[in-house]
Amino acid sequence: MVVSIIVLIFCLLGFAVIHSVLASLPVKRFIRRSLGSRADDLYMPVYNIIAVLTLIPLVYLLYKNPGPFIYIVPSPWRWFMVGGQIIVAIIGPRALRDAPHRFKLKGQLSAPNTPEAGHLDIHGIYRWIRDPFLFSGLVFMCLTPFMTTNLLIIYILTTIYLVMGSLHWESRLLAQFGDEYREYQKHVRRIIPRLKPYYEK
Repeated sequence: MVVSIIVLIFCLLGFAVIHSVLASLPVKRFIRRSLGSRADDLYMPVYNIIAVLTLIPLVYLLYKNPGPFIYIVPSPWRWFMVGGQIIVAIIGPRALRDAPHRFKLKGQLSAPNTPEAGHLDIHGIYRWIRDPFLFSGLVFMCLTPFMTTNLLIIYILTTIYLVMGSLHWESRLLAQFGDEYREYQKHVRRIIPRLKPYYEK
């Protein structure tokens, strides 16, 4: 059991390292220098494909070595939880669609208040929450209708990584949009959604 947990942790660490390196500004600068404007359209699809591929070994190992069960939620409640997971799984693609300009390399590598950095342009899901990826990830894990020892450890480490990644991403957005993003932070929470949508003044 201890060996399987160690292997799972190393798989998660491997994913985190690859994910973080590809998201770093030096790598993004290198990609944009190499590919030019084509990098803006190619980066996110390739980045997401690599993320999925590097997660496959972790999912497979969890499937083969889940560890002892801590609990299993009975029917019909488990199906409500699965339904909730499906709903929050839609948030990720929606968040990408609602703010594609945030993920363009040209904007991320630009100084605030420049034409290249662009305008924050709050709409869609970002009117309710600042980090829909963190929110959907946390809710998805909480709604898992069963729990094993190995899965719990991976979820705890994943939560830490998601929170750290969210803080890092917000620092990037502050660097890109400056005071415009600071004003947005005053009105919209990072994790807990607003009850009413926010509209830019």
